[in-house]
Amino acid sequence: MSISIRVWKQRRLRRGLPLPPGPKRLPILGNVSDLNVFEPWLTYTDWAKKYGDIVYSTILGHEFVIINSEKLARTLLEQRSGVYSDRPYVFTNVLHVNIFHYFNTGLLPYGDLWRQHRKMFHAGFNKEACRKYQSMQLQKVRQLLENLTISPTQFPVHLKTLAAAIIMTVTYGYDLALVEDPLVTKLDRIIDLFIREVGTERAALIEFIPFLQYIPVWLPGGMYKRRAVECRGLARDILNDPVEYVKAEMAGGTTQQSLVKDLLSKCSTENGVATAEDEEAIKAIAASSFFGASSVTASILNVFLLAMILHPEVQIKAQEEIDRVIGDSRLPDFSDQEGLPYVEAVYLETLRWRPTVPCSIPHLTSTSDVYDGYYIPKVGLTGPRGMTHDESRFPDSMSFKPERHFLPTGELIQGSLPQSFGFGRRKCSGQYIADQSIWASIVSILATFRIGKGKDSTGCEIDVNPKFTVGFAIRPKPFACTIEPRSANAERLICASNRRE
Repeated sequence: MSISIRVWKQRRLRRGLPLPPGPKRLPILGNVSDLNVFEPWLTYTDWAKKYGDIVYSTILGHEFVIINSEKLARTLLEQRSGVYSDRPYVFTNVLHVNIFHYFNTGLLPYGDLWRQHRKMFHAGFNKEACRKYQSMQLQKVRQLLENLTISPTQFPVHLKTLAAAIIMTVTYGYDLALVEDPLVTKLDRIIDLFIREVGTERAALIEFIPFLQYIPVWLPGGMYKRRAVECRGLARDILNDPVEYVKAEMAGGTTQQSLVKDLLSKCSTENGVATAEDEEAIKAIAASSFFGASSVTASILNVFLLAMILHPEVQIKAQEEIDRVIGDSRLPDFSDQEGLPYVEAVYLETLRWRPTVPCSIPHLTSTSDVYDGYYIPKVGLTGPRGMTHDESRFPDSMSFKPERHFLPTGELIQGSLPQSFGFGRRKCSGQYIADQSIWASIVSILATFRIGKGKDSTGCEIDVNPKFTVGFAIRPKPFACTIEPRSANAERLICASNRRE
């Protein structure tokens, strides 16, 4: 359907109602020239200041509504979730194949298959079910502490290993090989392809210029076709190999507790085997778990270390709280969480300060709607970083201030942070596992290490100028950092905890 016909039909459906406010649009191109394609959240934040909590824009014929407040997100995405829970096809077709759409629960269209996935996810990863993984998460975090003690300059690798180790054990009961685990290498590669290639704005460009699909792979612009072929092979291995591992372990009676084990057991028929349909869903759910958790967890922990370098006063205050509540005779565990409100505030501020997914995967409306007198067409909706940098809620929002999460009485504010794991029926299914992993890592690092600026060959400190990658998920660019045990006793606790494990 041509853009002109689409516009004519939209005007008929609106029945005189205005669209939400937004920047002036050019014919056909829409707001392409206004948009920072590599960091669109910056453009969306600027639009929020000019046009308010709800902004309408178009990109090459595709309509988008940008939600700029948590209140509005909850009103539309939660209270009207039956209308606002689909996914736009354009977003999932960026590599010219439905690779990610094929297995990733987060990208599935709203329908029966997505409901099956969501039901299974809830059974395995609800808040109560996730508590059974806490001891395993602490074990992996304490391995991280030992790795940081041995080779602190390799902290980016150690954080990435931690994230992969936790989600692989939780999902498959699979312990990673110490070096270059082949399964994780494949998973990392497909995640890297997704993060670098997928973006709503780039997807719209590819769909709008269909002749790109005919560009030979060896010409500039044909790279995405080579990556699509690679993705197909990786996706097959990622879906099948780890589940086959769990099935073999279950047959031998040696399998560990895991999401896949639980789901295979619950879906087993009378002969003890899950149906082919259920098994395919389990494979997809398991791969989605790793896909969603691995890179984001590592990125958040890198943001935390960066914040501690830039704000040593925050680090000192958090460590004083840990020393006061726990002492120095043991390492912290989950039973300490309620008694460490300042550490909790550090965690919340880490999520708020530099969100690692600054533009959420867009929701798609299943039909048009009306809100506050505005006509909302069948469009993609996205919530930008602006929610966590709303100056009316978070004054001086670019500063790292855990104190902003406390009431004047000193109590931690409940719900002080806009939902970091999404809204409504599309909320991240692995939020409780992620929450446990990140909190355990932050409190354990604070309890045992002193984090500071890196030093050059002459011993002088290296100033840090925070810079971040671009793409669907962002992370700090490499920065120098010193990570040293706070005391000889802290180092002994780290070694002793890993010997016990």
